Amino acid sequence: MTAANSSFPGAWRAALALGPSRPFLTYYDDHTGERVELSYTTFDNWVAKTANLIQDDLALGAGDEIAILLPTHWQTPIWLLACWTAGVVASVGEDPAAAERASAVVAGPDRLEEARACKGERIALALRPLGAPFPSVPEGFTDYAALAPAQPDVFAPYSPVTADTPALVADGGSWTQGELVRDAAEAAARWNLSAASRVLTGCAYDSRPEIRAALTSELAVGASLVLCRNVDPSRLPGRMASEKVNARVASLAGGTAGAGGQENGTAEGTLGVLPVE
Repeated sequence: MTAANSSFPGAWRAALALGPSRPFLTYYDDHTGERVELSYTTFDNWVAKTANLIQDDLALGAGDEIAILLPTHWQTPIWLLACWTAGVVASVGEDPAAAERASAVVAGPDRLEEARACKGERIALALRPLGAPFPSVPEGFTDYAALAPAQPDVFAPYSPVTADTPALVADGGSWTQGELVRDAAEAAARWNLSAASRVLTGCAYDSRPEIRAALTSELAVGASLVLCRNVDPSRLPGRMASEKVNARVASLAGGTAGAGGQENGTAEGTLGVLPVE
């Protein structure tokens, strides 16, 4: 990890430079029949628009916290990376105090009541196919689909984002950008990920282990993801073949010591990326 890549803006630019037209995230929802494919360029555009929303519309910066109350969905990693791009802390998980503590909250339809505890700005995501807006915006919320399209396509932070910038609150702990980026690079090396890796996952991004296994480790090497929600098991074999999946996020049977005494998996040694035979 170079000094330039010790924060997520630098790490993302390095991954983007490997091939902007390559797919970064392909999303399936077997309940709605939705399929969304985002190239590195398209994902970068969503991140830039969302980071501008955070910095300008929400007026948030370093030290501010956004509670992310979203499920397994293609817009969830966009919000995570947008927070880190803007230098804002992303809070994930089931912490009942998160929304009340946060400067702003981002919530899907199933967690709106929880989000109402936030005293700051409340952003709601309809999570409808093609990013469609709410037919009727929930009271007390602003619809993300109404805000994002008007934002600039290029983001420039008002304050530098560095390795020491706080980045994540999850699982009762907190991490800086440098800690997460370094951890992601080490995990990618342990799991033999590369730019050619195409990783299948169903993660909800509501814990640090899920974020490591299904986002940051892939970003560290310029890999790509196939994210599935409401999975129909009968469709998986054909999907994995058509999407050229060659690795998957999976539970590991315990943890084995890796370089530096770290476990191969999560902090608990239970989640990692395994090759697909």
